Amino acid sequence: MSQLPRVILKAKRARPFFGMHPWVYAGAIEAVEGTPADGTVVDLVSTAGTFVARGLYNSQSKIRVRLYSWDPAPALDDAFFRTQLQRAIHLRRDVLRLTGSCRIVFSEADGLSGMTIDEFDGWRAEPRKGPVDGDVTRPLTGLGSPERWLVVQFTSLAMAQRREMFADLLTELVQPAGIYLRTERGIGQLEGLELHDGPLGGNVPTEPIIIEENGLRLYVHLSEGQKTGYYLDQRDNRQVVARLAVGRRMLDAFCYSGGFGLHAARAGADSVLGIDASEPALELARANATLNSLTNIRFEKGDVFGQLDRLVAANERFGVVVLDPPKFARSKAAIDEALRGYRRLIVQSLKSLEPDGILAMCCCSGLIERQMLHDLLAQEASQARRPLQILESRGAAPDHPVSAMCPETNYLKCVVCRVV
Repeated sequence: MSQLPRVILKAKRARPFFGMHPWVYAGAIEAVEGTPADGTVVDLVSTAGTFVARGLYNSQSKIRVRLYSWDPAPALDDAFFRTQLQRAIHLRRDVLRLTGSCRIVFSEADGLSGMTIDEFDGWRAEPRKGPVDGDVTRPLTGLGSPERWLVVQFTSLAMAQRREMFADLLTELVQPAGIYLRTERGIGQLEGLELHDGPLGGNVPTEPIIIEENGLRLYVHLSEGQKTGYYLDQRDNRQVVARLAVGRRMLDAFCYSGGFGLHAARAGADSVLGIDASEPALELARANATLNSLTNIRFEKGDVFGQLDRLVAANERFGVVVLDPPKFARSKAAIDEALRGYRRLIVQSLKSLEPDGILAMCCCSGLIERQMLHDLLAQEASQARRPLQILESRGAAPDHPVSAMCPETNYLKCVVCRVV
């Protein structure tokens, strides 16, 4: 019989966890037997004492226990986590048969709650002077042999405590040239976790590397920028929008390093305007355009809301508008304000779209449900007297699978519409 500390659920609160949902919030807990230190292994049991699952405890987090095994036999040790990593890698390598850069671990969706790992396959750029450590006015030469790097993010104290173990396992299973740790904004307060960006193993370039996506070569800065350096989750959505942008004028709002716009420009968009508030992101975007010899795209720095207002006032019109804002809702208390933000973006985009225009409305806030976006689109299209058709309601690329037991993993929405 297990001698682990036990977390006892309140009466009638066990059903989600028997159903393999991995998050146990403090409000579902009746008592804790023993004195588990933060990050240690505990057993979750029903009020009747029946084993439910095994997980990792954190008294400082609203998610008091993260669950990893619904079998009482295995210990949550190196061997257990090696198996979980192997399963995640097997999905990408052998089932999806992905090549190139992709997400190889997606937290709860891969049974590894609190850890995300992106793999970047690419090249070290030849050292040159310029905004991204390279003179992008000269042809790119001397890429050399491709290499593989991993960027890891922890959103759980317990998983972060095991980072050296995970670095060793990843070195064994993936054999990357280097592993880099990136931290997420606000996670210290949420988890009682103090982490700093830095290498976990091997060698990670301090200058941007070059990856290839859908035939485009792109600079990616692994140690700077947002999230893990590049949004791999939008890979397939970028292709969908690019096909619809051929021969049209396109606005790429919140463009970051240019992903949507660059794909559209390469596919044959008449012209593309990218807008973002981050000058470092725009430096990468401009370098990416030069890297791919794209002259039908330009980038402007500015607040997207204000820039949209300016474009509408100037009677500027686009055949395609892409809205891919950062996460607006980080808590339930922020949902209403976030919806107001999305509503304002939709209103101004409808004013900017030509007849028969395409609107791609993206949302990475997991707390904003897909139906909420559909409702906003319907309301504002009706108010503007512009019929709107939803052509596709998409999610993340398949290397970001959705756990049927944890619907929160279905975070990304990309609603592609035709506006008459």
